Amino acid sequence: MSLEIWSACRVATMQADAATPYGLVEDAAIAVEGDVIAWLGPLRQLPAALQERCTRHHDAGGALVTPGLIDCHTHLVYGGDRAAEFELRLNGASYEEIARAGGGIASTVQATRAASEEKLTLQSQRRLDSLLDEGVTTLEIKSGYG
Repeated sequence: MSLEIWSACRVATMQADAATPYGLVEDAAIAVEGDVIAWLGPLRQLPAALQERCTRHHDAGGALVTPGLIDCHTHLVYGGDRAAEFELRLNGASYEEIARAGGGIASTVQATRAASEEKLTLQSQRRLDSLLDEGVTTLEIKSGYG
């Protein structure tokens, strides 16, 4: 099994009992075996046995490594696009004015009901991929659009 090591990074462990805010480990290393973090800590304490087994080394260049983010309130599955409403709001239109003109949540409900399951699935997968690219590893999906 491959063992990869990331070094030259700062790691937020989020350990409450750590001496630094967010459990920050400076000049850290992370050893990953397959899909499992096998070791994490200060680079100077990286076990020699892991260094010898390393199949690939990554220099993180001082980057901050954090645990996966949690988004506990998403509306991932919906049809339509309300980008034009955003511009209206920026130009001073109230939500009530937008709703009276046929926009707002009612337009999203209508677009969601009109969309095929295939289209909703494809759009939702793209949104999910974007969240994953941004570091979100756990989420809850709310409904309410139809």
